[in-house]
Amino acid sequence: MLLYILDMFGTAVFAISGVLLAGKLRMDPFGVVVLAMVTAIGGGTIRDMALGATPVFWVNSPEYLWIILVTCILSLLLIRHPRRLPWYFLPVADAIGLAVFVAIGVDKALSYGASPLVAVIMGVITGCGGGIIRDVLAREVPMVLRTEVYATACIAGGFIHTVALAANADVEVASISGMMTTLLIRLAAIRWHLSLPTFAISK
Repeated sequence: MLLYILDMFGTAVFAISGVLLAGKLRMDPFGVVVLAMVTAIGGGTIRDMALGATPVFWVNSPEYLWIILVTCILSLLLIRHPRRLPWYFLPVADAIGLAVFVAIGVDKALSYGASPLVAVIMGVITGCGGGIIRDVLAREVPMVLRTEVYATACIAGGFIHTVALAANADVEVASISGMMTTLLIRLAAIRWHLSLPTFAISK
């Protein structure tokens, strides 16, 4: 039940990030909903299609769509001045959602017989895929392809998750271990502005 609640929370937070970007780009309400949708469920959709888990999760569980729609409506009505929110609110909430999404992606991949390596990749796709689609639609370089420690946190969390399972740890213990790894690395990156070195080629 706790994982389900956190999953809904993560869905709402990711939807908000889509709404905020749509607002910066002055999109109409349809554009707002589209960006919110792809951000919140895009990664999980790609994961399910890659695993052959059809219909994809939100077709069987339409409450995800309702969460996104309600989030969009509330955001349009209430978030007129995002800068009034504490600077850390959305990044920290996003980190929690990211950690949960990665764990769900790893667990689902393993339940479909995927190898640990593929499970880690599915975890990363679940956590980062929606944001990549959002940024591409907004004509921006996806955050995970820049110096942010974001996808790296997902990889680390997925790795710890699968290693714990390989060591015969309880499924819940493995999931929590993976989530805490992703969350702590992401929070550390936010707190101390950690980033990866860039790859640059001289002209």
